[in-house]
Amino acid sequence: MGYLALLRAPHVTRLLLGTLLGRLPAGMTGLVIALALREAGAPYSRIGLATAAYAVAAAVGGPVLGRLVDRKGQPRVLLSTAVVAGLGYALLALAPGSPAAALTGAALAGLAMPPLEPCLRALWPAVVAEEQLDTAYAFDSASQQILYVAGPLAVAGITAGLGPSAALWTAAALGLLGALVVATTAPARAWRAPARSASAGLLGPLRSPGLVLLLIGLAGAGWTVGAQSVLFIAYAEQHRGALPGGAGLLLALAAVGGLVGALGYGAVRWRSSTATRTWVIALLMALSYLPLPLLPAPAAMAGLALLSGVGLAPLLAAAFVLIAELAPAGTVTEAFAWLITLFATGNAAGYAVSGALVEGSLAQVAFCAVAGIGLGALLLFGCRGFFRPAAAAAPLTGAPVPAEAAAAH
Repeated sequence: MGYLALLRAPHVTRLLLGTLLGRLPAGMTGLVIALALREAGAPYSRIGLATAAYAVAAAVGGPVLGRLVDRKGQPRVLLSTAVVAGLGYALLALAPGSPAAALTGAALAGLAMPPLEPCLRALWPAVVAEEQLDTAYAFDSASQQILYVAGPLAVAGITAGLGPSAALWTAAALGLLGALVVATTAPARAWRAPARSASAGLLGPLRSPGLVLLLIGLAGAGWTVGAQSVLFIAYAEQHRGALPGGAGLLLALAAVGGLVGALGYGAVRWRSSTATRTWVIALLMALSYLPLPLLPAPAAMAGLALLSGVGLAPLLAAAFVLIAELAPAGTVTEAFAWLITLFATGNAAGYAVSGALVEGSLAQVAFCAVAGIGLGALLLFGCRGFFRPAAAAAPLTGAPVPAEAAAAH
């Protein structure tokens, strides 16, 4: 099954477009908060606090909202969180100069970010045939590469024409529109998590040792992405004039590599197990980062940037399927939300540590980038015996879409 067949399947195009629209604010918010507060005369210390409040709130809120989706269904959670997050953006837009409003608005926008990403991944098994799942998750992973390029570009365009406040209102509107598009589809309305496993307890999906090990390994990949960003910024500064587009070019090439990798992964009919694909791709991704400490000339560095991006999206695409296999019954949406939280936490830690190292030497930063995915891949390989599907898990397809609902779409 190819991508055209996937897009022709009922509901797929609408779900993808709605999710992309609703997730676009995630690629906009960090930049637009900084621009709005700076225009209002806020000091950089307050800007740092506000952006940190947004990031921490999003990391904390994701798993909580995922658990709510597993228990209450998708539409109510998606729509209510979109409204609350919209209020957060409104506070930022109306009173960016107020410290209390800025911190509260940023925290609300992060805490109530509609969980469209985990919801879509929980929906895929109910929307596409089993043989299309790898293609669907690969396409989903590829779309992330677009979001984090399109988000800053949207902020730049809107801010240049209408100002930062307009970009904040746009982020609120996009979040609400995306949540509305997804929540009103027949699959989202019909989806129900399987009965929650009695063994899940308070920890939910984190009761699965295999899932916890997988998430820690993927946090290593997030660490690498954060450290790589610092590396590219510092490298571009050292080679100013010799690298057209500077760090932006290197980051864009890595994103293009991810897009190519994801599309290629989804086009293959895999015969190996999901667990095997996951640790093999992680090891290959680690190998692709090994040349970075050589810090070659700009042309070669551009090639390495492209190469380094190829493995990330396929790794995530394989991990999405494996997460659904490992999560105890009734916890799959929360499990996907934990992936987002752990990956983002690893990303922030890699960024912070490499930022502290950059004054020493670029080689140290490059080794820092290699270390994250290297250790993560070795962990996944060493613990591969834990990556067995949850024995007590019911099929993770949610409730089937009623025939009359599908026909009414």
